[in-house]
Amino acid sequence: MDLKRDIYEKLVDWKRRDSGLVLELEGARQVGKTYILNKFASENYQNYFYMNMLQTSGLDFLRCLSKVREWEPGQPRREHPLHDAFTLYDSRFSDDKNTIVVIDEIQESAEVYSCIRQFAREFQCHFIVTGSYLGKTLEREYFLPAGDVEKLVLNSLSYEEFLYAAGKYELYKEAELYGGSDHRIYDELKHWYEVYLRIGGYPAVVKKYLETGDFAACEETLMQVVDVFIDESSRYFNSVLDISLFEQVLPAVAQTMVREKKGTSDLVTELSKIIYKEESNRITKKSINYLLGWLYRSHIIGYCGKVNNGDRLDVTFNCRFYFRDIGVAQIFLRMSGADAATRAGILNENFVYLYLLEDIAKLQIAGVTPNFGTYKEGEIDFFVISRIDDKAYGIEVKAGKSIGKTANLLLKDEKVDYVYLLKGDTYGGVLDQVKYTVPIYLTGKVTFDKGI
Repeated sequence: MDLKRDIYEKLVDWKRRDSGLVLELEGARQVGKTYILNKFASENYQNYFYMNMLQTSGLDFLRCLSKVREWEPGQPRREHPLHDAFTLYDSRFSDDKNTIVVIDEIQESAEVYSCIRQFAREFQCHFIVTGSYLGKTLEREYFLPAGDVEKLVLNSLSYEEFLYAAGKYELYKEAELYGGSDHRIYDELKHWYEVYLRIGGYPAVVKKYLETGDFAACEETLMQVVDVFIDESSRYFNSVLDISLFEQVLPAVAQTMVREKKGTSDLVTELSKIIYKEESNRITKKSINYLLGWLYRSHIIGYCGKVNNGDRLDVTFNCRFYFRDIGVAQIFLRMSGADAATRAGILNENFVYLYLLEDIAKLQIAGVTPNFGTYKEGEIDFFVISRIDDKAYGIEVKAGKSIGKTANLLLKDEKVDYVYLLKGDTYGGVLDQVKYTVPIYLTGKVTFDKGI
């Protein structure tokens, strides 16, 4: 089954622009990085060379690199040893615009990763490097090639990509944001949204559902993805304490999502309390901080900040967690013991969070992460500053038909200019040109340009 991915067009654009920069493709394990790169390289270049630093191809290239760098006194030095290494690796190699080199799992070799600057500056051909555990490259022996790398992130399938795989994307395109379409279209999209919340977007899980319709089989497949991630991550930890803590951190993250509805300025301390049920020491807090950094750089979790008391300039960073895949969030929220209504509320928020994260990457909204907001005694699910019209938007995420009083209060006190009510049980509507009710499964169509 060929899953259409939106990132393909971004890869084509990168090739067209020919910036001279190496492309670094980030993304969690098993989101389809290798698949989409094979497809892109095969369809857009005459010559395609692939090596995986975890496999024989990577070891072969390292041997070639070592051989061309050998030098004996009295012998002339090679003028272009790195070029020679590729030619020795494969005699068909040619350094021109019709050639692409993809280096997978590059975090396994500090030596090759440290060549990225040369790839960008000394070659005409194009290079893409990728890996599931690029957090490893923050270690001291890795030379970070600032200015020579362009980055893209491949996430698990979005709701729109899921609909495309299910053959329902035309319905999504047709659905009007504020209720102007046939209600049967909204009802079907809502059904598929509920499926998506249960299984998430990992390609293997999506394929399993479309082939079998079996939720239990999907959960088993997703747990296999998580288990492999945990096992592989442990290879990169030097401390026995880190290894023993790692399996406990993900369920603890889910528990903080349930317990800390107004966020916390010290997520590490909160996680320590959950894991140890008592005051933890400096060493364990350091380990938890390291593991959170690993989960973040591996694109498993993301952070959410907080706008304090409706003041757009008063932001506290990293006050709340969300997962980068809805299916993974579902699994660990169920492990937390939270009831179905609580889980549904958090999953709906997590769904919206992922779209806001994309809007930040596209420079449509301000911030380094999405933010929720507090005002007086209340809270709003997300507080957004648009980079398009410079207006403030409040976002309420509701499973049913109600509106939070904090959203109305923020509007009344002119702390926000507009409010989006993203609901599961609605066909959409507009009130006074400042409140916009949208079916939550159409979040991807929401724009922050009302002030233009």
